[in-house]
Amino acid sequence: MALYDLTAEKLLLKEISDGNSLAFNKMFCLYRGKILAFVDSFVHSKADAEEIVQETFLVIWQNRDKLLSIEHPRNYIYTIARNKTYDYLAKISRTEKTINNAWINTSTSLNNIDDQINLKESTFLINKVLQTLSLQKQEIFQMSRSQHMSHEEIAQAVGLSKSRVKNVIVEVLKHLKYHIAKHNITVSLLLLLKFFL
Repeated sequence: MALYDLTAEKLLLKEISDGNSLAFNKMFCLYRGKILAFVDSFVHSKADAEEIVQETFLVIWQNRDKLLSIEHPRNYIYTIARNKTYDYLAKISRTEKTINNAWINTSTSLNNIDDQINLKESTFLINKVLQTLSLQKQEIFQMSRSQHMSHEEIAQAVGLSKSRVKNVIVEVLKHLKYHIAKHNITVSLLLLLKFFL
């Protein structure tokens, strides 16, 4: 196993601070796998972990003029990745709270017959999109939305971690948004509140 060479990495940072893209690429290759594993251990989503790794190195490149003051390159890179991961987890948490509140608020009765018809049609179209997902994702989403189960309760029921359950719900919402936009589905305002706020 290779030892951590502080001097060599500080030299790389100096070259990056001078705008050397080859040095930047070398640093990226050196740390990409480690940072990816680190981030994925928190977010449990390879795609989102990859995005966070990209954002981490983008920050390094954009702030390359400040790299000469960095004493420990490894700590600097991991700190950026950690902060980006925290931002991601906080965003998921906020999204989940908003969605849950909107879901509860739409359980009130509908008085307008046009709204009822529109809601019924929209529900059919969204359920059709949901059916394109794996059975596990459908089950987790229904437990969350129809049965009002907490992430912890769902995790115990399906044998996944709580954070993986959160990620599945976010993935399902992204899938719904994509297909609705792609097919120009007209969705009722109430259903939009229920699924996407």
